[in-house]
Amino acid sequence: MRKLIWAAASVAVLTGALALTGPASAQSPIIIKFSHVVATDTPKGKASEKFKELAEKYTGGKVKIEVYPNSTLYKDKEELEALQLGSVQMLAPSNSKFGPLGIREFEVFDLPYILPDLKTLRKVTEGPLGLRLLKLLDSKGITGLAYWDNGFKQMSANKKLVTPADYQGVKFRIQSSRVLQAQFKSLGSLPQVMAFSEVYQALQTGVVDGQENTWSNIYTQKMHEVQKYITETNHGYIGYVVIVNKKFWDDLPADIRDQLSKAMKEATDFNNAQSQKENDDALAEIKKSGKSEIIKLTPQQDEAMRKAMEPVYKDAAGRVGQPLIDEFLKESKSTTN
Repeated sequence: MRKLIWAAASVAVLTGALALTGPASAQSPIIIKFSHVVATDTPKGKASEKFKELAEKYTGGKVKIEVYPNSTLYKDKEELEALQLGSVQMLAPSNSKFGPLGIREFEVFDLPYILPDLKTLRKVTEGPLGLRLLKLLDSKGITGLAYWDNGFKQMSANKKLVTPADYQGVKFRIQSSRVLQAQFKSLGSLPQVMAFSEVYQALQTGVVDGQENTWSNIYTQKMHEVQKYITETNHGYIGYVVIVNKKFWDDLPADIRDQLSKAMKEATDFNNAQSQKENDDALAEIKKSGKSEIIKLTPQQDEAMRKAMEPVYKDAAGRVGQPLIDEFLKESKSTTN
């Protein structure tokens, strides 16, 4: 796969050079390949199409956005390398992807219960703290453009998950994240890293017993059809960072960059407004299907889950840094006060 990515990168660099230079530049649009791993009818899927519409409109056709949804171009294990090599220009990976890349600070987004609500989340992502985290991506040849919501995660399995003891020995699919690994180990589960596109089949065949995801991802990937129970935990957050190859972005004409930034801001507002609605609609459809039983925790059961996951914070502090964790917690407290 690495050879294929390198080959694609060579073609992409040549194509980009032809698009940006030479006598045909007035006629040839700049191509931006935007790859992502979720379905078109999810918040991210719809927002990427909205960005395409706005970007092509604001640049007067000087830029053409090619959107590749549902891992049709690259799987989530491959896409960051493809971006760094220039074979794709734009991605919207989840926050969890940046820890393995070496930007460990992004692991803070994976900590259980650290973002209690959307108001707190928005204070982080739209404030100086969020901007500071985006700047850390520069060192990896990546420019961070925006944060897109997906929503809060729920737990699913083929057994009822009510108390921490229920998680003992359950094989859970996770993204590649040290925090998520520690989260499930704190519950006595067996975490297994797996590409998003492989989860449905793994659940169907019993390779894994359960997974954590937002309602919209569970519904659009049909995970509820192969999971008997979904526990409404809202224990974690899934969000995305829209990123672009830094060299490609820096080499764009300034006016084109400004027009694309305007399109991205509007697409971000669109995504974040849609996210909650999409998740609410997905939950309603899952309930209507009758294929999964939805379990709601009592306040006492919720508190027991929170207590069971407390060791995850100590485990993460050595990598993420306690000061950054404290900054997130401070934002949470200032929002709820």
